Formats: sequence, C-alpha cells, structure tokens
Amino acid sequence: MITEVSSAVNLRYSKLAETSCCLSCGGAINHSKVAEGETCVDLGSGRGTDALRMAESVGPEGFVYGIDISEGMLKKAEKNAEKLGTKNVSFLKSNLETIPLEDSSVDLVISNCTINHADNKQTVWNEIFRILKKGGRFVVSDIYSSEPVPEEYKNDPAAIAECWAGSVTRELYAEQLNNAGFSDIHILEESDPYPKGEIEVASWTILGIKPSGCSCR
Repeated sequence: MITEVSSAVNLRYSKLAETSCCLSCGGAINHSKVAEGETCVDLGSGRGTDALRMAESVGPEGFVYGIDISEGMLKKAEKNAEKLGTKNVSFLKSNLETIPLEDSSVDLVISNCTINHADNKQTVWNEIFRILKKGGRFVVSDIYSSEPVPEEYKNDPAAIAECWAGSVTRELYAEQLNNAGFSDIHILEESDPYPKGEIEVASWTILGIKPSGCSCR
C-alpha cells in the first residue's frame, strides 16, 4: 500500500565528478532522520556529499557505505573523505543489482535519482530489502513516468542525462516495491507531472520500512 504523507553513463558521470552539476532529483537525506550508531548506505553516492553528511550524523559508532559504478565519482568521493578526515565511510564500486553487503546489515538506505538508471529495477529493490535489517528503512528520491517510455528515448543521451529514460510507471514502481517485500510505502514529496518527450513524468521521495515481523532474512 502506498500512503501519501505530504558504460556511456559511467563515462559521462565520471566527467561530471569534476563539475558543479547536480545529478539529484530530490533530497532523500533531508527526510532520512539519520541516528547515531546506524549503518547507512547511499546508492549512487556520486562525489560522496550525502554519504559524508551521514557519516558525521552516525558518529564514530556508526558507518556509511557509498555505492557507485563510476570510477571518477568514487575517486572524487574518496578525496573528499580524506580532506575531511572522515574515517567511518567506505566507497565501493558496484552496480545496484549486486550490492556487496551482508543480509540484514543496514539500518538505512538512501538514493537520489539513481534507481531509474538500473537495468533490472526489481532486482535492485530485492537487494535493498535483503540488506536492510528488520525495521530498517529506505528513503528514495526517483522519477516515474505516466506511461511506458517509448523505445526511441530509452537510449537517448539527453533523456538519460535528465534521469527519465529508464523510468517506469507509478503502477509498476508500486508493484516492484510490493514484490520486494515492502508493503507500506509513504510518499514524502511528489511533484506534479511535467512533459518529457512524448510522455509526462513526475518525481517523488518515498519511505519504506522492512517489516519487523517478517520471516525474511
């Protein structure tokens, strides 16, 4: 149930690591309520800005993992951590379909406009569910489409850069969340639809919690 509360890509993102461009479609971290001692993950961590903010919030007893596929972004993030002297953070190279963390090991997963780029979004949501502890939560900002994205836009560089080429419909998004095991989703923010190509898209920030009573891992 959803409840309203209020490659080429790799290369391009590596180049963007040295610019001031913002790749995010939302501020997931602003809704995440990071607590001391938590283990947190930022999927698509980019230059490490949000991961480093979380590392400060969780304190020395907590830890943060930044996950990204781009060598350029990872190197920039590591340099930023070194400059700040941040020790309780690690940046890992991985796609989102095979997150290199143990089952039920994470309190919080955040992501900003990254999951829509994944080839197999259902697998990504399954992975998020797997690594979260019972009672753990995700806060994700992403984009969904009003109808399936036409084939001509799926590999269009401009559409990819604007983060909607890989978007799925709101209905399919909800289905994937439910399939992964997240049954109660809260919408924290949601934009009005806006035109892109031949369709409309919208951005939202959603919160989900891994059920405490489930028999899952």
